[in-house]
Amino acid sequence: MIEFNTPRRGDSGQDADRLPSTSYAVLGMLSFGDELSGYQLKKRADNLRFFYWSPAHSQIYAELRRLEKLGYVTHREVKQMRRPDKRVYRITSAGQEVFETWMNEAPVEPVSLKHSVVLRLFFGHAGNPERLREVLADYADQVSEVIEDLRGISEEISESDQFFYPAVVAEWGIGYYEAERRAAMTAIRRLDDRPERAESQAEEKDADTA
Repeated sequence: MIEFNTPRRGDSGQDADRLPSTSYAVLGMLSFGDELSGYQLKKRADNLRFFYWSPAHSQIYAELRRLEKLGYVTHREVKQMRRPDKRVYRITSAGQEVFETWMNEAPVEPVSLKHSVVLRLFFGHAGNPERLREVLADYADQVSEVIEDLRGISEEISESDQFFYPAVVAEWGIGYYEAERRAAMTAIRRLDDRPERAESQAEEKDADTA
């Protein structure tokens, strides 16, 4: 994924901590204008699992501590009846500024695709061809489930002005995973047509007719 680290300049003019992309993702979720608890941020971040990352609660809170220390987010305590008080966070003007700097000035870099199924296919000469075919078929089924999930998300937010851009991303994701499914099915057909399989089937046919 793209890593763009924007330094924060304090009153002294010195560069402060550099931010990883996960910090910008948390700032981005707060940039919609809502006050969110760590739990709510986690739920919202789960919608990024198709494209970027699915964070643990501990990672969300670690990023919030980092961002609050830098002055990019702030929090307040909210009293709750019959439940523990909760802490909700909002983005500060400094946080909004650094987030917009990342949005507008981050360089466009090629995405590095870490694809374990494709990696296994690449080294297919060392594996069982039938098992590899099963792996590809299982992956195609999983991708089909992702597509259905994305379609559900797209339908939920397609009419929302607030989430116009996430809706566009959901559409992008549907197209991406549909292409993944097609690629997996194409690879399965290629495995079915591989020369050694055809030779094996011919030998089996000759044995049956002998």
